[in-house]
Formats: sequence, C-alpha cells, structure tokens
Amino acid sequence: MYIISIIAVATGIAQTVVALAGTMPARLVIQAGIEDRMGELLPTTYFHIVFTLPQALRSLCMGNRKRMFGLLFKSAQHTLLTLAKDDRYIGAVPGIVSILHTNGQDLNFHPHVHCIVSGGGILPSLAGEGSGVRWIKEKRSNGKFLFPRRAMEKMYKGYFMSHLRKYIATGELKYEDKEALEIIVSIAGKKKWNVYAKAPFGGPAQIVDYLGRYTHKVAITAHRIIKIDDKNISFRYKDYQDARLNDKVGQDNKQKVMTLGHAEFLRRFEQHILPKGFVKIRHAGYLHSKDKMKRIAEVCKQLQLPKPMPRVAIPATVRLQLQTGKDVTVCPVCGKGKLQLVRTLMYHNGSLVDINELRNRGSPRIKKMRVDE
Repeated sequence: MYIISIIAVATGIAQTVVALAGTMPARLVIQAGIEDRMGELLPTTYFHIVFTLPQALRSLCMGNRKRMFGLLFKSAQHTLLTLAKDDRYIGAVPGIVSILHTNGQDLNFHPHVHCIVSGGGILPSLAGEGSGVRWIKEKRSNGKFLFPRRAMEKMYKGYFMSHLRKYIATGELKYEDKEALEIIVSIAGKKKWNVYAKAPFGGPAQIVDYLGRYTHKVAITAHRIIKIDDKNISFRYKDYQDARLNDKVGQDNKQKVMTLGHAEFLRRFEQHILPKGFVKIRHAGYLHSKDKMKRIAEVCKQLQLPKPMPRVAIPATVRLQLQTGKDVTVCPVCGKGKLQLVRTLMYHNGSLVDINELRNRGSPRIKKMRVDE
C-alpha cells in the first residue's frame, strides 16, 4: 500500500503529490501473502508470460476499465489453458497466477497481464471422476519456453477481439463516437499483438520475490522518486525501447530520469488506481480457489512431499515484533503495562463505526458514534 499526500498549491489549481512511501501495515500484508503462496508452490519449472494490450485499444480500455481488464485476464487464461491441453507442451491443467499491471516505467497507461505458469499440471485420477487428481510432470524443463509465441499471440488476439465485438454489439461498453470506435477496432484487428515469453523463474525463491515486489505496488515505488520541489517531481525510469535500440551497439541507456510537473505527475498516477473492488491478482487452473489446497495436498502425496503447511493467522503485533524487535503492545509511557484491544473503529461516511458491524453486511443499520465519544 502507498500513501499519497496531496496538497493544494498557492496557484489555486495545482495539486501536488508530495509523498509516496510504503507503510509498515502494507509490508505486513505483503509478508502474509508471500507465506500463503509458499504453500502452493510445487517442484516444477515456472514460466513467465506477459500479455499486452495494443495501443489502439488503450483509450477504450480507459473508459471501460472493469470490463476491459476482465477481458484481458480471461483472454490470457484462455490462451494458456487451451495450449496446455496439447500433449506436446503439458497435456494437463497447469497452475496460473495472473497479475494486472496498468503502467509502464514512465507512468503512462499501458495495461498488461503478467502470468506465472507451472510447467507441470494435473488431470483427473485414472480411478475415475471424483477420485482425485494426478500430477503430470513437465515436458519442457530444459530452459525452453512453454508455448510457441506466435501460437499464443494468434489465440490471444482472436479470443479478445471476438469478445470485444460481442461487448460492442450488446451495448456493454461506453463510448461517444461509433465511427471512431469502429476505426480503432479495425486498427487493432489488423495489428500484430504481442505476447512476451520470458525466461523461466530460477526457483520458488525468485517467484516469491517477484510476487512480493508487485502484488501491492501502485504505479511507482518511493525509491524511484529522487527529487520533489515546488513545481516538479523527478523520478528514475527504464526506457526499454531505447535499451533495445542500443543493445545493437553494446550500450545500455535504459536508466533515465524523467521530470514532470505536479499536475502531470498526478494525472499519470491516478490512471493506475483500480476500480473499487477490482481484483488485480487472479488464479486459474489447479490454483483456482475452490478446493485448491485439497488438490495441492493430493499432488504432494503422490510426489512423496510433505503436506502443505496449514495457514496460520499471525497477529500484526507479533509480525511487528519479529521485524522490529519492539513489542508495540507495551505501554510507551510506563514501559510495563500491556495495551488491550477493546474495539476497532473506522471512519465511514462521516462517522466512526465499529468495524465488526461494517463486516456484517446483513445488518439493516449501522450505529453511528460521535467522533468525541
């Protein structure tokens, strides 16, 4: 999680992002998520595949983010699960973790999905339906890419464009100019779509590190910001296009510094705040949420591996003590008394409400309390 402090400047129109920093609660959430993921990793190669959206469709995506982001996820997962059925590649159902990114290094709008795909997969047990699953060992563990890139690009484009046209026909997308819409759809249909098949992950530790770095990041991290003054914000970014061009002459100029005015920085940043309730990390294949741990436990048994460790909810106070060495429940005044949690209040719709009542969505009303109670 990141905190953005926005302060009105004396000009009367500018709003400035003056601070962007990772918070301790966010790091605790990330750590807990990483520990959960560790129990889902199996002894197989994991491949990294990136599905991008053509530039022609980005404006349409900006105005229909939930629908278009959802289609981006569905198209990527459909492509991977369909190709995985082929016995030449896996011949089974793989595990897939998909993570939505909406920005490039320069903070411009650039939606794409990163997929972590297992080299092995599962099939129904030979004993018949309802009798469990069996593990199918990976077939491309010698450093080769999991699926042919061109096959992925064609299937991904075909599925996305087919469903996009259905959305338009059924009125599920918002747009102002029908003629302009037809032009951009036509342009996108003629373009070559890009799917990047990156080198496989080096092992579970690298996967966990990757997930930890990206699962809770919004557009930019604090360490990339190098200067903030009354007018501008400067930050480091990687110019991948320039790097590709200079690779031919043995140069590496991809690390650069960009300076933006406050208003432009804020405009770029807010493009990457996701719609309320939108889930940016999704699981498919044998990592689908329903009965996931049961499937993984069956595979571990077949491979003669220890059972996945049960998930343990570690209180935030304990995690803080492990990371900082300080017990935050000890009274900061006397150093002896222990703080006791009485209740948790949250500022909601102008009033403080008990968080337990907020969680009970069936409650007909929420008792409001004065801030000074």
